[in-house]
Amino acid sequence: FCSMCGPHFCSMRITQDVRKYAEEHGLGADEALTAGMAEKSAQFAASTHDGVYLPVVD
Repeated sequence: FCSMCGPHFCSMRITQDVRKYAEEHGLGADEALTAGMAEKSAQFAASTHDGVYLPVVD
């Protein structure tokens, strides 16, 4: 990693991970992004019971 992003968030690493995911799943880069977002969306939906926002309290 370079000093711009640091070890925990590296845009070059993310790009490399997307390409690797695409290759492992037989997808193009755009298809991999769509599939990955759908997968993460499902994980998020399963982990939140009442949605993202807290209820408004008067």
